[in-house]
Amino acid sequence: MSRRMLSRIGSGLTVVALATTTVACTKKSDTTDAEAGGREPAQVKVALVPGGSHPYFQPWKDAGAKAKTELALGDVTFNETAGWDQTKQNDVLKSLAAQGYNAFGVFGVSPDNINSTFEDLKRQGFPVGSLASCPAGANKADFCLSTDVEVAAYKGAKAAIDAMGGQGNLVHLTGNKVDSNTQRRIAGVEKAVAETGGKVTLLQSVTDIDKDLQSAQRAVADLLAAKGRQIQAIVNTAYNPAVASAEGVRQSKLPIKVIAIDDDPTVLDGLRGGSVAATVLQNPVGQAQVGSYALMKLSGGCTMAEPGVTIDSGSFVVTTDNLDGYEADRTATTEALRKKFDGDLLKCS
Repeated sequence: MSRRMLSRIGSGLTVVALATTTVACTKKSDTTDAEAGGREPAQVKVALVPGGSHPYFQPWKDAGAKAKTELALGDVTFNETAGWDQTKQNDVLKSLAAQGYNAFGVFGVSPDNINSTFEDLKRQGFPVGSLASCPAGANKADFCLSTDVEVAAYKGAKAAIDAMGGQGNLVHLTGNKVDSNTQRRIAGVEKAVAETGGKVTLLQSVTDIDKDLQSAQRAVADLLAAKGRQIQAIVNTAYNPAVASAEGVRQSKLPIKVIAIDDDPTVLDGLRGGSVAATVLQNPVGQAQVGSYALMKLSGGCTMAEPGVTIDSGSFVVTTDNLDGYEADRTATTEALRKKFDGDLLKCS
């Protein structure tokens, strides 16, 4: 969740602007420290920078604070003020660099243009991680730690098909249509439907409804009014539609199975109350914690064994059967990701 938005995280806002500007140079002393053989953890100041405000990113705050304490970092800050405008996000990064932040975990506003920003930051000697979404094409950040959105959408669609008894009409609600990650989500849903051999029909994929909750609520209300009695299940691959469909189906009392995404309180309440059959959780905490850890190691002189590598941060189907234990599963996945960096992804002398 690029406006282009969180159709990338599992979630789909709208890019206000795709223009990219150069991130200005930082203080000479920071670059000198890096060139001298690496920074100590206390010299590392990590900036976690989403493209704007969205519920998906809120766990980054506490996860960053935890990483600061556990890793003894100089600082970790969370800045969501870019307003889903790439030029504004570049200005935020420029300001943070001027304040002494020297390692960056970024959810870029524009997947098409964010590589220019990553290259500017790296030219200044800063390690950069692309978090929660990967650039379009080759990744110019040191690494990308993000949900494999096609896999997550496939899992959600499979859960929907199981919940609807393996046959009937399925609707898919998602984010910005032109975003490459939305197209990957659509592909994941279509793959699951194709595997039914015609027993399930994808009645409609509704795109461009993750800008805000109000837009999603209007879209869900219109869908239920027009086609509600034809639908056996709804699979959501964006945050706001998931919340809107969970509440809309509950209020309508239609026998539609809802598969949500993420763990908004409305979704969890729907699981407990029976109006939501399952939800597909992502791992924003792991993205922030492990991303900060990797940035610290890169700041200290390690390099990536494969520059620009993409790592799946994990996705999990949660039903009433595992509702009470899913956080333990996410924690275990986060710990495994950190070990993967140490064992396979990082080269440290």
